[in-house]
Parts: sequence; C-alpha cells; structure tokens
Amino acid sequence: MTVHLRTEGEVGVLTIDRPARRNALDLAGLEALDAAVAEAVSTGARALVLTGAEGHFCSGADLSELEDVSFTRRLAQVLQALAAVPVTTVAAIEGACMGLGMQLALACDVRVVADGARFAVPVARLGLMVDHGTLDRLARFWGEGAARHLVLTAAVLDADDAWRLGFAQARGGLTDAVALAGRAAALAPLTQAGSKAGLGVPADDEDAVGRYEAAFARAWASEDLAEGRAAFAERRDPHFRGA
Repeated sequence: MTVHLRTEGEVGVLTIDRPARRNALDLAGLEALDAAVAEAVSTGARALVLTGAEGHFCSGADLSELEDVSFTRRLAQVLQALAAVPVTTVAAIEGACMGLGMQLALACDVRVVADGARFAVPVARLGLMVDHGTLDRLARFWGEGAARHLVLTAAVLDADDAWRLGFAQARGGLTDAVALAGRAAALAPLTQAGSKAGLGVPADDEDAVGRYEAAFARAWASEDLAEGRAAFAERRDPHFRGA
C-alpha cells in the first residue's frame, strides 16, 4: 500500500510511502490516497494530516503514468475530494513538494512547512498543464506574482519563501502538524465544515453561496452553539458533537 493511515486521537495521519521515488504518485498511489482520505473521514476523524515518508512530502506524479490526460482528470477528482472533506486538513511538508505534491498541499486547508522544504510547479519543463482549480488555488495561496513565477519560469522556492508569501501557516515538522490538527479537531465541526463550504466561493456563485447560507443557518440552530455558549459562561472547554 502506497498510503498508510493511522490515528492519533481524533486526527487521521495519512502518509505517502514511496521513498524510492521521493513519494511520487502513480495511479495506484492516487487511488490509495483517495481511499485513505475517505476511510479516515468515514471512521470519524475530526482532522487530517497529510505527509510523506522519509523526508519528502511528494515529488510529483510518476511520469511513466502520464501518457495522456486520463491521469490528470482522475487527479483533479481526487484533489477536489480532498479539498471538499468537511474536516480541517493539514499538509505537513518537508523535502520535495513539487508538481502533484504542490497540488496536494494546495488542496489542504493549512500548511506546516519544515526547514529544507522545496516547492515547484515545473510544468513548463515538461510541456504539461495543471487543471484550472490548481492554478486558482496557486494564485490565491501564494499570490499571483509567485504563482506566475512558479508556473512560467519553473522556479524552485524554499521554506522561507513559503513563509514570507503566506503559503505556510506554521513552521515545523510532523509533530507540530499533528498538534495543530489536534487543536482543530476539538473545535466545532459544523462551523468548520460550513466555513470550508464558503471559503473561496465567488459572491456571484448562487448555488455555492446558497450552500454556505444553509450551513450558516444550521450552525446557528445547532446544539454545538448552545454548548459553546454554555462552556464560555462556565469557563470550561466545550465538547462539540457536530449536531
């Protein structure tokens, strides 16, 4: 199995384990990742951490699989599913985060970056293109100038760049990422899921805005809101159930 899932409390930790290829993913690995994400959520994980084995996050796609666009189409589906999970996702990045690895990091909500991490989208070296969703998130998370630098010049950026430009929300290793995910797992699930549904949604996308408004109404009518208010008044930690 290319992707391993373990749990730490309410956090699911998914590890891409293909060190001989610096955790580059082929189609089988992509399917394993998709299945592991679905399993983690279905079995009750309240937050996810995505990482790579032996010093690298993910160096990209296995180029031997890229004979046509079918791999890219499946990748877009897997990325969309990862981005849409209703729990907080944290990318724990060290070493190579390039190509498909960058796409995985962009699909996560929060990124924890170790010193020595390297980032690239080297499509112009290969004559490839990424899906539009990746380009949109790249420009939003790195800033358009850095996105153009990465895509058009095949630049390689480092951990300091990621921190300076806002791509990284914290600096550290896997332990730090799991701790961050653990803090997120203790928070209100309906608020998190609803907020994720609204982030990045254009105001003129009526269907998406409608879904956010439905989530907004649900949160305001929830038992979790009552619990949050009671915990605040009683000066204790809340115990949210997602209801």
